[in-house]
Amino acid sequence: MAAAGGGLGALGASEAVAAAQALSLPAEAYGNDPNIEMIWAMKAYQHAEVYFNLISSVDPKFLKLTKVDDQIYAEFRKSFGDLKIDVLDPEELKSEPAKAKWRPFCMQFDGVVEDFNYGTLLRLDCSKDYTEENTIFVTRIQFFAIETARNREGYNNAVYSRAMDTQSAAAETGGSA
Repeated sequence: MAAAGGGLGALGASEAVAAAQALSLPAEAYGNDPNIEMIWAMKAYQHAEVYFNLISSVDPKFLKLTKVDDQIYAEFRKSFGDLKIDVLDPEELKSEPAKAKWRPFCMQFDGVVEDFNYGTLLRLDCSKDYTEENTIFVTRIQFFAIETARNREGYNNAVYSRAMDTQSAAAETGGSA
């Protein structure tokens, strides 16, 4: 197995094929296999890295994350109208009362959003990058709901603006960002 720090790109061809085959089997086939957990963690990290690069290079208010963003956003704000999304409180996602509220929201997207219940990394403070302290593991539909809201409500503009400022400063000094 490739070193964990190398990410998915560090996998050789045979390791990538083995990982793809392993990920196609039902979860019940594995229990708590640490190799499978590492593959899922790398996949989640790769998704987070791609998303952060996306909001750093494209104005987030123009992003469409799924074909059903409008439905996700409407249902999210109907169910979680008061949820503070710029800096999330993990208790609002992980406590037993929160799970009881999130479960029906998530389940309505079964069959609507592909892999709606896959594990995905989400930034707690949307003005910051993905770090160990600023990341929580959520379902993909929770990620889509919160990030779509952050994009539409302007909270992810801080990341985009900071990236554009860095690019402008690098261009002025003749360097690269």
